[in-house]
Amino acid sequence: MPIWRFGLVSWFNDKVVDPLMQIVRRGAEPKQLAFSTALGLTLGVFPICGTTFFLCGMAIALFGDRCHAPSVMLANFVATPIELSLVIPFLRLGEVISGGPHFPLTSDALKKVVTGQASREVLLSVLHALLGWIIAAPFILGMLYTAFVPCFKFLVHKFGSIPSSPKKHEVKRKVRDI
Repeated sequence: MPIWRFGLVSWFNDKVVDPLMQIVRRGAEPKQLAFSTALGLTLGVFPICGTTFFLCGMAIALFGDRCHAPSVMLANFVATPIELSLVIPFLRLGEVISGGPHFPLTSDALKKVVTGQASREVLLSVLHALLGWIIAAPFILGMLYTAFVPCFKFLVHKFGSIPSSPKKHEVKRKVRDI
């Protein structure tokens, strides 16, 4: 059965493509958009589910005008399925780096986590996943930023609004000052 019969294409257009095009058309700088999107994706793959929204909010507050909040949040939204697929690689990376024991991924361990009966081994595995993410995050951020800068330069050039001339901008400021 074709994928468009499930409505995935229209959902993707409504939830990802249209908001992205609105962001690009509003005239933000390509480097700012690239950094914000890379930051949102990097924070969006944080291995503890349900915390990425708050991490992105704190990053937006921390970076202020240097990042574009809608881009961070859209990237965080897009990163959710990727987050779930990267928990195990972050766990294994953390185990390798720390030299910790290999945590067996069984349904019993998942049941303990969900019911709140997490044992020491489960908590240690969460710490290993966090360590794996902490080590990988700067590389993820750097690679995504490097890949996104030319993409956003192209998108802003092709679909962005025409910036006003500096003289008109100065005139507006002078009129307000009077």
